[in-house]
Amino acid sequence: MVALLLLTACTGGSGGGSGSSPTPSPRPSSPAQVVILSPKNGSTVNGPTVRVRVRLTGAVIVPATTTHITPTQGHLHVYLDGKIVSMNFSDNATLPNVPPGRHLLDVEFVASDHLPFDPRVITGCVFVVKG
Repeated sequence: MVALLLLTACTGGSGGGSGSSPTPSPRPSSPAQVVILSPKNGSTVNGPTVRVRVRLTGAVIVPATTTHITPTQGHLHVYLDGKIVSMNFSDNATLPNVPPGRHLLDVEFVASDHLPFDPRVITGCVFVVKG
């Protein structure tokens, strides 16, 4: 469901008509910075539930989805092993059923239209889940 929502939000584009297509407007940059507070890079956590906490500075998380983009407003996309697992409207998330082993966690601050800023505001860490 989350992936479908994201796909729907991110695939709107210009029509496939003939003629010249409009030049897409460049993505705005954002002053935001994201830091993963937990799990810490290189840490081992008890699973299968993993609690994620982040610190966002230079911007605020807003719940509304809109095409009116503001560089200091958006929300977080949480990726586990390269797959989106959560769209968060807060600075924490709970990831259920994370299997034992080594994992890559990425957290990205995205604009209110679900698309990334340019440059992307993203950070990551590697952690191990023990069963």
